[in-house]
Amino acid sequence: MREIVRLALEEDIGTGDVTSIACVPESRMAQGRFLAREALTLAGTELLREIYDALGGVDELTLLRHDGDRCIDGDIVATVRGRARTLLSCERLALNFLQRLSGVATAASHYAEAVNGTNCRVLDTRKTTPGLRLLEKAAAAAGGITNHRIGLFDAILIKNNHIAAAGGVRPAIEQARQSGLPIEIEVRTREELREALECGADHLLLDNLTPAEAADWIREIAGRAKVELSGRITVENARAYALAGADFVSSGSITHSARAMDLSFRLELLPPTETRP
Repeated sequence: MREIVRLALEEDIGTGDVTSIACVPESRMAQGRFLAREALTLAGTELLREIYDALGGVDELTLLRHDGDRCIDGDIVATVRGRARTLLSCERLALNFLQRLSGVATAASHYAEAVNGTNCRVLDTRKTTPGLRLLEKAAAAAGGITNHRIGLFDAILIKNNHIAAAGGVRPAIEQARQSGLPIEIEVRTREELREALECGADHLLLDNLTPAEAADWIREIAGRAKVELSGRITVENARAYALAGADFVSSGSITHSARAMDLSFRLELLPPTETRP
């Protein structure tokens, strides 16, 4: 988080916040409130401390809500007290993080609610904003879903292009086993499905099936492997896919298409006696 915050501050403030420097005396003190302006699932709160610590000039930050909390319009998420210039310089960056990450958490919470009561869990994907993956995956987890692999380094997911490059399902699986890492393989035809099962695959990815088609494939798998369904998965149909018998459903929209949630920052000056030299 610290490096991401440093880069974000450098990008936004650069050589200095010329507006705040021009308009606001250096010694002036203020306090501010972060407010939810709609129903949302909150994420990104721990970044506030990193932002203010990096810039300095803040005496007190109080988190009244935390990642994963459900908020409604008007809820105060956090309060902050310090130099007015610091609060102004950090306002947009703090809101950008809160709005983006709360959007991911809120989208994730809708998917989690959709499959509630089934034996299926929702997975996130690698379809994240470059450089922000860990933050977005933390936000997705705050929304109540399960994190899939972090990147290309911590688990094997053999997809159609890997199968083509390896020369088929069997050689792909046999070569991958040498890594000792968890293996999941995408199968697109019944022939590939049967070959993968014959090779002992224990985690299958089925893509772009209807719920009825998925249920038919899952009946053939008959518990011999865990099943993840992806493609065409939306909040509206996630439950139908879960009830088809899937162990997991995944959707890239949780991260790549999450809407920024509406949060705002309200600043008020402290009495003139509360100044810094």
